[in-house]
Amino acid sequence: MSAEQHRQAAPAALGFAILTVSDTRAQRDDTSGNAIRELAASVGHRVVDSTLVPDDVAAIRGAVRRLLALPEVDVLVVTGGTGFSPRDVTLDAVGPLLDQKVDGFGELFRMLSWSQVGAAAMLSRAAAGLVGTRAVFLLPGSPKAVTLAMEALILPEAAHLLGQARRVDRGPTASP
Repeated sequence: MSAEQHRQAAPAALGFAILTVSDTRAQRDDTSGNAIRELAASVGHRVVDSTLVPDDVAAIRGAVRRLLALPEVDVLVVTGGTGFSPRDVTLDAVGPLLDQKVDGFGELFRMLSWSQVGAAAMLSRAAAGLVGTRAVFLLPGSPKAVTLAMEALILPEAAHLLGQARRVDRGPTASP
């Protein structure tokens, strides 16, 4: 099947959970989390849950496990803590929980970010992977970065990724 055929066979509406990682934001001023919620809902996805935790490995892992335990969640988008400051521990917290990495996501995100921020794009540790058959995306905390990732990468391909991860292969087809 072609990539387009895979996309057409993928689920149309997904359940999204959003996790904002920040020591400085509160729910009322979580602009990146709000952007993720609005963008997901605008194309027909369900927003199942949304939460905010501090830049702390245990708090992040606990929230990720709790959100992925919700049966309605297909996609978890985490925003914040993907840079290089000492408090940026999102990748350290979530990386070990990933069963499979989607290396192309981080590569493409940094490539697309180049047009917005130039060489500073290399300072992002944006990443993605699968936990079982659920997609997890780790994004910077910037609203512009979140919007770029959602519009250019996550919304166009999350269902395709999950369709592939959940595919049941029937083995080789016998010839007539």
